[in-house]
Amino acid sequence: MDPLTQGALGAALPQSTWAGWTKRRKAQVAVAGLLGMLGGMAADLDVLIRSDSDPLLFLTYHRQFTHSLFFIPFGGVIVAAVLHMIAGRLWALKFWQTALLCALGYATHGLLDAATSYGTMLFWPFDETRISWSIIPIVDPLFTLPLVVAVIMAAVKGKAGLARAGLIWAVLYLSCGWWQHQGARDMAFALAEKRGHVPLRTEIKPSFGNILVWKSVYEVDGRFYVDAFRVRLAPKVFEGTSVDKLDIRRDFPWLEDRSQQARDIGRFNRFSDGFTALDPANPNRILDVRYSFVPNEISALFSIELSPEADASAHVRYRTHREEAREQFSRLWRMLVH
Repeated sequence: MDPLTQGALGAALPQSTWAGWTKRRKAQVAVAGLLGMLGGMAADLDVLIRSDSDPLLFLTYHRQFTHSLFFIPFGGVIVAAVLHMIAGRLWALKFWQTALLCALGYATHGLLDAATSYGTMLFWPFDETRISWSIIPIVDPLFTLPLVVAVIMAAVKGKAGLARAGLIWAVLYLSCGWWQHQGARDMAFALAEKRGHVPLRTEIKPSFGNILVWKSVYEVDGRFYVDAFRVRLAPKVFEGTSVDKLDIRRDFPWLEDRSQQARDIGRFNRFSDGFTALDPANPNRILDVRYSFVPNEISALFSIELSPEADASAHVRYRTHREEAREQFSRLWRMLVH
C-alpha cells in the first residue's frame, strides 16, 4: 500500500505491545510508534533497485525478498542498525529492543501488501508465487485515516489502548473487504453464467480508493471480459468490454523470438500472470488487463511498448498512463454514487 498506510500500521503494532522499557513513560508509546513506523515503511526501499538500461528490473524485485516473511528479522535488524545510534542515546534502549520494535513494524508490511491486488512474494525464497488476497485497494482513505488518527493520538497521550483500537479498525476493515470480495465474486459468476460463459480463470479486485465498487476479469476462449460491480450497498452491474488475450505470433509477427524485446514480454507476462493484451489505444503496447482506473474499462495504468525498428539487444519501454486521471475519476465517482 501507500507509504502513509504502511507507516501507520507499522507504528500501531509496536505501540500496542509496548513493554515500557524507558523511564520516560509518556514518551514510550511515541518511541515505539516512531521505530515501528520507520520499520513498517522500510520494505519499500526495494523500489531503489532499478536500472537505466533495463526498465523492467524493478518489477522483478519490488515486493520480492524485502517483503518476505522470512526476511522480517533481517529487515528489523537492518533498520535498527541505522536507527539505534540515535534511538539508543535518546531513549536508553538496548540494541535488541530497538531491533524488536523495528521488526514488529517491518512485519506488518508484507502482510498488508498481500491484502492488495498487486501481489507479494510472502514465502520467498522457498516459493516465488505472488500472494494477492485482493481485499483492499492500494490506496484507501477510509482504511488509512482512522488508523493514522489512532497512532497519533496514542503517541500524544501515551496510551497503547488507542493504538490497539487502530489495529482493531484495520482488522475489521480488512474483514469487510473480504466480505465485499466474496459478494463481487458471486456477481461476476452470475454475469458470466448469464452470458453462457464458463470462465477459465477469474480475478476480482477492488477499484481505486474504495471497497464498494469491484473489478472482474475472466478468461473465456482466449478473450478477457472486464466488468465492474457495486456490491452490497445498492448493488449494480456495470458491464464492460472484452479483448483478445495476447498472442505474440499473431500480434507481433515481426518480433524475433530471441530478441530482448521478446524476453521482456515473457517477464512482463509472468508478472501479469498471463493477463496481458494489446492496448486498444496502441497496437505496439502490451497492458495488464487486471488494472485500470475505471474498473469496467480496458485502459492501461501501465504498459510496455515495443518498437519494430529496435535492434535485437534493445529493451522494451515501460510506460505509466495518468493522462486522463481527472476524467477517469469522474467516471469512477459516478459508479460509486449513482
